[in-house]
Amino acid sequence: MARLNFAEEIILLLLDDETGKMESVHPTVMEMLMAGAAMMDLAVRGRIDCDLEKVFVTNDELTGEPMLDLAFEEIRNSSENLHPRQWIQKLSDRGLELRDMALAHLVTRGILREEEKKFLWVFGGRRYPVVDDHEEREVKMRLMDVLLSDTIPDPRDVVLICLADAADVFQVILSPRELRLADKRITQVRQLDLIGQAMSQEIQRTIFDIAVAISQAHQPR
Repeated sequence: MARLNFAEEIILLLLDDETGKMESVHPTVMEMLMAGAAMMDLAVRGRIDCDLEKVFVTNDELTGEPMLDLAFEEIRNSSENLHPRQWIQKLSDRGLELRDMALAHLVTRGILREEEKKFLWVFGGRRYPVVDDHEEREVKMRLMDVLLSDTIPDPRDVVLICLADAADVFQVILSPRELRLADKRITQVRQLDLIGQAMSQEIQRTIFDIAVAISQAHQPR
């Protein structure tokens, strides 16, 4: 069976096994996570690369995965030389579409099932309970192996740690003691991926802007 892409892995880490609901992530942050995940997958698969100034195509062949190809075609067909952070901003406009495609693929593979809760005859609150937790456990074990040791991480694990840190996943899956032990290691690993750095910076800026907007909204007039 083909391995999961990064968007699918981060979604499994964010899902609560018992409720099937996703951990609270602001929609704008989720959009950027999905954009960053797609770009990182394209980089690992040799379709794109980047330097400190721009993202560029290294192989124009589609991946065959609809979610990744949606993002790739945007980059491949563009005549603009954009910084990785600018591409994350641009692709985040389709971030929720990318998330829904990732969720649909997890359902198709039998890893999740889709349910809709009914409130007063109005459908809402979609849930995705885990059917088969093999992939989820494998992802968590990979993260723990890297964070709690000094082994050289696999490029895929570097990417996943960047995504998990940006989504605050470690606050959920690690105990306070494990988090203290892993904090320096997380910082070290994050510095190994340029796209991951760009995504983290953009998410941090977005969270700051959201916090400022909320604070201003609650100020007395």
